[in-house]
Amino acid sequence: MKLFFTLLILNFSLIGFLAHADDLVDANEIITKANLASYYSADDGSAQARMIIVDAQGNKQMRQFTILRKDQVDLGDQDMLVFFSRPTDVKGTVFRVVKKVKGDDDRWLYLPALDLVKRISAGDKRTSFVGTHFFYEDVSGRNPAEDNFTLLSTDDNFYTLKAQPKDKSSVEFDHYIVNVDKSTFLPMHVDYFNSQGKKTRTLEVLKTKIIDSFTTVTHSKITQHSDGSYTEMQFRKVKYNLGLPDNVFSERSLRNPPKKWLK
Repeated sequence: MKLFFTLLILNFSLIGFLAHADDLVDANEIITKANLASYYSADDGSAQARMIIVDAQGNKQMRQFTILRKDQVDLGDQDMLVFFSRPTDVKGTVFRVVKKVKGDDDRWLYLPALDLVKRISAGDKRTSFVGTHFFYEDVSGRNPAEDNFTLLSTDDNFYTLKAQPKDKSSVEFDHYIVNVDKSTFLPMHVDYFNSQGKKTRTLEVLKTKIIDSFTTVTHSKITQHSDGSYTEMQFRKVKYNLGLPDNVFSERSLRNPPKKWLK
């Protein structure tokens, strides 16, 4: 009987070992896959989105917009346009991004009331995106090359990694901890910490959906821990591989939105 239980324990241990035998151990490889899953699904795409902003007193505001995105190459340069339609005070505002892997992204904001195209400097990428708790960099994606990654742990569901910025003077955080789903490689939970080790900001993925074979985030939330305020973002009408032409992502589209692709 003792031999039986010994063999049983060894069997379960072997099953556990085999279940994790294929786990990745290179933090950079995990982050590369996470970046691909988060920002490079298909060759291009569009989505209608809504942000609900809730302040510390529970007051709510809303932002509604359509996103167009096209990859020049997977994990490479990328073009993005965000067209705001509601509320009235931001209607017609357009956010344009030329994402560059080997340098700072180019970002512009078109303000229709002033008929002004405002360039967003690299130093402003971690500031509020049109009054929400999302930063400009949250929307277009942070370049993984800006951080050093360490794999902290692995369990049945997640890779947990720590990221430390290479240039701490360029960001408001000391480090962040990210949980990457092992099956989809989507970052599902990110906690940002200051230099005292206090949690300052959290990004959570609340819902995903498989669309055209791509696991897609359809509902996410960012919380500011200093006062409990937060912004939720929801996506609908997500479409992939539309065949968006390059000329859609030009400065001309800021003043003349490509209506054909915004439906």
